Amino acid sequence: MSYQIEFRHLKYFLAVAEELHFRKAAEKLFISQPGLSKQIKFLEEELGVVLFERHNRKVVLTKVGEYLKKEFTIQLNSLSHTLENAKLLEDGKKGELKIGYVGSAMQDVIPNLLLQFEKNHPDILFDLKELDNKKQIEDLISFNLDIGFVRLERVPRNLEILPILKENFCLVLPKNHKIDAANFISLHQFKEEQFILFDANYSASYYEKMMQIFDDCGFSPLVSHNTIHSSSIFKLVENNFGVSIIPKSLAQKRGYKIKFIELENIKQTTTLSVLWNKNNTNPILKDVLKLF
Repeated sequence: MSYQIEFRHLKYFLAVAEELHFRKAAEKLFISQPGLSKQIKFLEEELGVVLFERHNRKVVLTKVGEYLKKEFTIQLNSLSHTLENAKLLEDGKKGELKIGYVGSAMQDVIPNLLLQFEKNHPDILFDLKELDNKKQIEDLISFNLDIGFVRLERVPRNLEILPILKENFCLVLPKNHKIDAANFISLHQFKEEQFILFDANYSASYYEKMMQIFDDCGFSPLVSHNTIHSSSIFKLVENNFGVSIIPKSLAQKRGYKIKFIELENIKQTTTLSVLWNKNNTNPILKDVLKLF
């Protein structure tokens, strides 16, 4: 079967699929609405499918349209990624690695990784973004990230996950709190305290593990604040808005009037894992994964 489809046809389709409005999509593409409608009709005829259901002024994707929107987006992102790497090579760089991470990965894991990698690969451009677990998964699937550092147990089938750091949790207290490592017995001592926790939207599985800790200690926490940044947690604790629980790696942060108690006697631990898309062809990714 021979298709006469060009790259522009896919861009036209995705614009209409995103806007679900031919006039708005045409304005976005800087072409006429009749011209855009003609090109979409051509694409449908070439593929032998119906991409959109048209009801008066309403446009809706068909099941085939939904499927192709997802697949074309992934493929075009992959192509864009390849072209970006080609431009880097032209500019004297050997490639780019887009890294997503949860905050705790930036304490030791990522800096050590970059230092180790740059010894033999000095001409790599690293693009680093702090993102929640859900966003990292979305961006890895769409090739907007090459590698992620997450706190998750389960991931979609087209992603690979490798645990790299298992650690205890730590209790975070204001510097002047009456309880310290010497008189700490159990978390139950804090059943009347306000807790500042990572938002459930940041990582549902991580939040659920937090709740398991409290369940095992026999009380439900009084949650005063939710946030997605450890610096916000530390500042709130420092100012006596509550106490918190964090991964041990975050307890290395300095500059706050707070103290930490490692929770060594609870069964829950947390694992930092590296995550990537098994269909990602970025050669830099393969070299980085050899370091784990």
